[in-house]
Amino acid sequence: MLRRFVCSALLLLCGFCFSSTLVSLHAAEKTARPNIVLCMTDDQGWGETSFNGHPVIKTPHLDDMAASGLRLDRFYAAAPVCSPTRGSFLTGRHPNRFACFSWGHTLRPQEVTVAEAVKSAGYTTGHFGKWHLGSVQANSPVSPGNSGFDEWVSSPNFYENDPYMSHNGMVEQLKGESSRVTVDAALDFMKGAQKKEQPFLAVIWFGNPHLPHEAVDELKALYPNQDPAFQNYFGEISGVDRAMGHLRRQLRDLGLAENTLLWFTSDNGPRPPQFKKDGPRSQATGGLAGYKGNLWEGGIRVPSLIEWPAVIKKPETSDMPCGTIDIYPTVLAVTGAKVSHQPTLDGESLLPLIEGHKMSRDKPMGFWTYPIKGHPKRSTDILLALQKQQSPGKPNPPGPVPDADAGSLKTLYSQDKLPGSAALIDGDYKVLKMENKKGTPKFTLYNLKQDPSEQHDLSKQDPQRFKKMKAALEGWQHSVVDSLNGKDYAD
Repeated sequence: MLRRFVCSALLLLCGFCFSSTLVSLHAAEKTARPNIVLCMTDDQGWGETSFNGHPVIKTPHLDDMAASGLRLDRFYAAAPVCSPTRGSFLTGRHPNRFACFSWGHTLRPQEVTVAEAVKSAGYTTGHFGKWHLGSVQANSPVSPGNSGFDEWVSSPNFYENDPYMSHNGMVEQLKGESSRVTVDAALDFMKGAQKKEQPFLAVIWFGNPHLPHEAVDELKALYPNQDPAFQNYFGEISGVDRAMGHLRRQLRDLGLAENTLLWFTSDNGPRPPQFKKDGPRSQATGGLAGYKGNLWEGGIRVPSLIEWPAVIKKPETSDMPCGTIDIYPTVLAVTGAKVSHQPTLDGESLLPLIEGHKMSRDKPMGFWTYPIKGHPKRSTDILLALQKQQSPGKPNPPGPVPDADAGSLKTLYSQDKLPGSAALIDGDYKVLKMENKKGTPKFTLYNLKQDPSEQHDLSKQDPQRFKKMKAALEGWQHSVVDSLNGKDYAD
């Protein structure tokens, strides 16, 4: 009898220990999952940071990130304008694959976003700031809420200080400097996730330094020797920098910084000089050719930094070509997220690079500006009109649903005609196709390592490479048209 009691007690104790071990392992597993914070500015050029050599702009917090994390010196926006790049950021796909051709165009609801993907790994998700991939009305098929985000405080397009935002569909006004209020909204979400012991994905898309430039007095005062236009413009970039500094401090204070992957980048190159006195504005691209709107390096190469103290133990710099198309596959690799029906990806996971390993791209990076005009979106006007139609607890006014046809596949795009500018980057080389106003194409070839400002066409000096890269560009474009016509959504 005594022996039976002792055996039972030992079995109970072992069961308890085993159960406790499982609980401990489960808790460790939960805490081991890194948080992901993905930040992007609006129209910030490659040269518009101190760490990339701008002689005037003050970005001490970004400089500190560059000095402690991974600096990606050849990082590319997928497009030279905002909405398409944002689409690539969320999907890992070139935006032409889902008809997001220009600013104001939308996602397709058939696309799998990074927010939807990480839910399979137990993440909660939030979007904060500029959306510009469709309506921010709650019932729109391409609103943040219907694109995988559990919490969202979002604007239809760029915005300034004291902005109106759609908070889970209800219009509210935030009070404060543009970039800071965006980060504060995201921090509220992160604190809530931390209380629930839930890993989070937070996407923070700033509205600055897009026009109009309206820096607060404290930020303008950083540039006393500049013309008022530059005080506002540079002040907005310093406002983003301060908001990033606030975000990083708060992550440390909350005990989250060590195992949070924090990524910073921009959506495209800077606008062409718009002030009478060009002066320091000419440094916006860091000497690269072109500006926002074209496929020269200045239009698509943007600053990019990654900080993840648990993994990136010492500062690193990489000149491997990579871009916004790589964000989605990298986040999936980091979180262990699984997607059952993954459409064709253009991006690759940068996790090996983040972990300190040598890495080269498996395939070239394609770019294509399809010649379709953008759609104007005035954030404040849109949100005030929506607010007038809302009542407590009822975010959706009667009437047509915005962007209800965003998933339409009625238009069939030609495989024979591949209009617009295009480019292919393969290692150090770039083939560039530009069209004149009549649509006549001209192809050139550049070695970006030796000639980053794209001054010397090598197409006649290296005809074999030129021919091979032109053919690869056309082949990639045909693949894009297949996706555009719905091939990726077929069962």
